[in-house]
Order: sequence, then C-alpha cells, then structure tokens
Amino acid sequence: MMPLPKICAAELMTENPRTVRVDDPIGEAVNVLQTMDFRHVPVVDEQGELVGMLSDRDLRALQSPHAEDTAEVGAAPRKARAPVSTIMSGNVVSASPDADVTELMELMLDNKIGALPIVDGEGALVGIVSYVDIFRGLLREE
Repeated sequence: MMPLPKICAAELMTENPRTVRVDDPIGEAVNVLQTMDFRHVPVVDEQGELVGMLSDRDLRALQSPHAEDTAEVGAAPRKARAPVSTIMSGNVVSASPDADVTELMELMLDNKIGALPIVDGEGALVGIVSYVDIFRGLLREE
C-alpha cells in the first residue's frame, strides 16, 4: 500500500463548528442537522466544554418503524422536546489538531464513527473532521 500524504487534522478540519448544548431540545438539534446539511454535531455543556456528539444515526434511532401505532403517535412531540443529552453519544472520541490523517482514519474505523471533534491541549473544541473532509484532503494532495 502506498503511504498516505502527511496531512494533519488542522488542515482538514472545519474550524469553530456549529454545536448544540446538552440541554437543547432534540427538535432544535434536528433542525441544525437538516438546515446546515450536517451529519454530526458536537454537544457542549454550559461552559462550552465538549461532552458528546450527535449524529443523524442517533436521530434515526428515535424513529420507530411503527410510527402509526397509537402509542407512538403522541410520543414524537415529547421526543422533540427531550434534551439532546438523552440521545447523544457521551463517550466522545476526539483528536488533536496535529493528529495525522492516518490516525484520524484509524480512529474513525476502529470506533465506527464518521466524524471526530478536534480539541486543543486544554480539551477545548476547535474543529471537526468528517470522513468527507479526509477524502477531500487526500484528493487535493493527488
């Protein structure tokens, strides 16, 4: 296999990504993902610290295949008002801005995730890298 070009997360990431707060309603997070055409959004607490990730996969898990069932009809509005914390992934896998592209790809593959929040030395969220960002970066290098 050919070695990959040396590209770091800082070169690939979207800086200052859109976030949602841990106590925001799920309906608001759905709106962010749909209107911004994102598949992943970092979740932060009141201090702006990264505490989770929310993906379109998390939201799909809310949708029941039997939404017509009478028990489910009234549940959708309640779910939309529930806090993001009830469905987010809390065990956040992240990387540093100087992580190279190979490390990013290994983290995504090993953890079966499509995006990584990028955090600085103090743990502050500085960006996000998705698999699409990696593809674009590799194609640019060709």
